Amino acid sequence: MLWDLFCRVIDNFGDMGVCWRLASDLGQRGHQVRLWVDDARVLQWMAPQVSWSADTDLGLQTGRGQAGVTVCHWADAEALPDAHPLTPGDVVIEAFGCNLPDAFVARMQRPIPPQWVNLEYLSAEDYVERSHGLPSPVWHGPGAGLRKRFFYPGFTPATGGLLREPDLLARRAAWNTPARQAWLHRHGIPWAPGEGVMSIFCYANAPLDALLTQLAASVQADSPVTHVLLAHGHAAELGLAWQSAHAHVDETPPQAPEVTAGAPRPPLSALRLHPLPALPQAEFDHLLWSCDLNFVRGEDSAVRALWAGRPHVWQIYEQDDGVHADKLDAFMDRWMRDWPAPLSAEVRALWRAWNGLGPWPASLPAWQSEGTPWAQHTLDSHQSLLKQTDLVTQLMHFVTQAG
Repeated sequence: MLWDLFCRVIDNFGDMGVCWRLASDLGQRGHQVRLWVDDARVLQWMAPQVSWSADTDLGLQTGRGQAGVTVCHWADAEALPDAHPLTPGDVVIEAFGCNLPDAFVARMQRPIPPQWVNLEYLSAEDYVERSHGLPSPVWHGPGAGLRKRFFYPGFTPATGGLLREPDLLARRAAWNTPARQAWLHRHGIPWAPGEGVMSIFCYANAPLDALLTQLAASVQADSPVTHVLLAHGHAAELGLAWQSAHAHVDETPPQAPEVTAGAPRPPLSALRLHPLPALPQAEFDHLLWSCDLNFVRGEDSAVRALWAGRPHVWQIYEQDDGVHADKLDAFMDRWMRDWPAPLSAEVRALWRAWNGLGPWPASLPAWQSEGTPWAQHTLDSHQSLLKQTDLVTQLMHFVTQAG
């Protein structure tokens, strides 16, 4: 099938992260996807394999480099002349209520119109099950007489599931200690087995100062090293600002020379910060797989943290009306449903503090090895979630259903 997927790039790039992953997954399954974006610059680091050239079939500048995916400029869809040959595909996805260009919607008026799907944001709240699949007739404008349907990702069989490529679990299972060490060393992190690794990907309002201060206070000079990997952007900015006020903490530059396993190392403090460059999506997965604890933000990275199977802390996107607190609680209720009460309370306290919804805890739950209760119960929740059919499989079925 041919899919047209429309996405507007919001301030923190999460919408684009979801849409690129969706388009790539469809392409890997043999579908053709035109991904219409209003700002393709984010793909320079998210999907650096994309290169731009004139498309003789469409008569437009398009980006290619990912199997089955053609990236198109949103502005071209807004300004299609009547004589242009472009025809909407079999399925049109309006990601996160982005409002399709009128000129494109007008072309959807045909005897058998394309399936029009409004892909919604992820939530664990109860309304998702009630709203998933509901129709929404269009009464006005160029789409009058057409119908769109709502598709809600989620965590139960009555929702649209989560993005998970068919080969993801096999790739994750192959990520062993040598692969982990090689990846970390390639990125300038002189990690050795037995040392803790934590990643931070956060918004500008994250209480990273409190976390790093607590970590610094909890380690001694002779403690195993704790590596804190700071994602490009807010995490690196906040982490390096904290470091400038704590000169006893060492930084390993992101392009440090490769370290030979077992080689002597200079004396450094037991807490080390490592700012990272912006990572393509595949490399971001490798980051999550290489860490014992991941702090993630927004929708796309949160789902990837679930599939990584490692303890994680989610910073939800803050909303002015405060409803993000309910969304966070709903997810914690679902994710930690079968956890022992003391562990659930301890992890919940950290999650709420990280989101500015509670006081900072006196200590962190144990996280530095796969044998901790947090790690074990995270893996149990991960395994339970794998019983759910993935989003793309469900979406393909959804658009081929009669009615």
